[in-house]
Amino acid sequence: MAKIYETVIGLEVHVELATRTKIFCGCSTAFGGRPNAHTCPVCTGMPGALPVLNRKVLEHAAAVGLAVNCTINRFCKFDRKNYFYPDNPQNYQISQLYLPVCRDGWVEIDAGEGRERKRIGIREIHMEDDAGKLIHDEEANCTLVDYNRSGVPLIEIVSEPDMRSAEEVIAYLEKLRLIIRYLGASDCKMQEGSMRADVNLSVREKGMPGFGTRTEMKNLGSFRAVTRAIESERARQVALLESGERVLQETRRWDEGKGVSYSMRSKEEAQDYRYFPDPDLAPICISDSFLEKIRAGQPELRTEKMKRYKAEYDIPEYDIEIITESRHMADLFEAVVALGSQPKKVSNWLMGETLRLLNERGMEPEELCFSPENLAKLIALTDRKTINSTVAKQVFEEMFAHNTDPERYVEEKGLTMVGDGDILRRTVEEVIRMNPKSAGDYRGGKERALGFLVGQTMKAMKGKADPAGVGELLKELLGPGRESTE
Repeated sequence: MAKIYETVIGLEVHVELATRTKIFCGCSTAFGGRPNAHTCPVCTGMPGALPVLNRKVLEHAAAVGLAVNCTINRFCKFDRKNYFYPDNPQNYQISQLYLPVCRDGWVEIDAGEGRERKRIGIREIHMEDDAGKLIHDEEANCTLVDYNRSGVPLIEIVSEPDMRSAEEVIAYLEKLRLIIRYLGASDCKMQEGSMRADVNLSVREKGMPGFGTRTEMKNLGSFRAVTRAIESERARQVALLESGERVLQETRRWDEGKGVSYSMRSKEEAQDYRYFPDPDLAPICISDSFLEKIRAGQPELRTEKMKRYKAEYDIPEYDIEIITESRHMADLFEAVVALGSQPKKVSNWLMGETLRLLNERGMEPEELCFSPENLAKLIALTDRKTINSTVAKQVFEEMFAHNTDPERYVEEKGLTMVGDGDILRRTVEEVIRMNPKSAGDYRGGKERALGFLVGQTMKAMKGKADPAGVGELLKELLGPGRESTE
């Protein structure tokens, strides 16, 4: 009988925090920039340079810890993790091994269709500084080092080995990303490296106690890479066990282009890094008042927001799920509704034209620039039939790009629908006269001919008419058509 193997997965998720300056110095954390321009003696590890903790880093770390149900350690400190690597200018990383800022938390994930929700344990969250970046130049046959990222503040979120599949891992990462973005603690842009995952994976025969030998795959920078790396490493370990070989405890690097991982080094343990308390940084004592201030500033997170939307707004559950994926989008929705617009009409604009333009332009919801007031004005213009739906979309594109006042734009461009019934009637009569074949087709039972005549009328009116009203007037002037032949 073939053996059935179970995958056991734990994650170490590194998140770059949204601070203007680095964790222990005043250098900029802005992404990009000229290589080695955002550096100083502290973040390049010059002798005698003294680090000073950025208070905002502690605030973000505590806020994330509270949001994922952690206990906040009132007394914590920094330690030196000693190792040599070219992108690590001090030859050590400042981290927290013994007394991290947060411990013993959890998040709940949707484990898949038809399955109960699952709780994933979080062992700890600790603060640390990031390393620099190595740039491998194959043409010049050399490796360059950019220290702009050195000293950028990180939190590392260490899970318990509670996940059993790539699907659960992705659900966990998505949940973490949503929470952290709602808090404003990080943009979690994996393509820019502000959220990265190390995957610790082992396999064991299903039902067996204990864990198998684990490997670690470092710095996976996309959900696709995480999924493929898990599936590949599981298959590799199962194949080793089936052939009677041992799985070695090691660190492996995932090659996304080739779709394989390869061994980097044997897996280090804490003692290999010779941790000791950082002598240049004082321990941190977190007061009641500090923690209460963090609690008071916590926003309503997505899970609670979704429950409230179901109770307060008459919109479909699907709309609620999409709108609440972004805190900015949800805040925009609520602000427009508060100005008097009907929730479903606001939802339609956000789910339709807004998402379409965001996708077309490769933008994030956080980059939206139009104000709630202007979207409310646009909805009011369509409600009053000042403009039709086609013109409304044209106005929205202008508003999306430049936050243009829709009322002023409609007036300046002369886009108001023609309210004079005589003008519209004369135009429709002229369209019928100029298109006798289509008129005859409609009278003969070809319904599609009516659509053509509506289009011709809208063209003649330069879009300044209500298509539904045009259709009704055409039916009146053409008389009843025969039973449809289409």
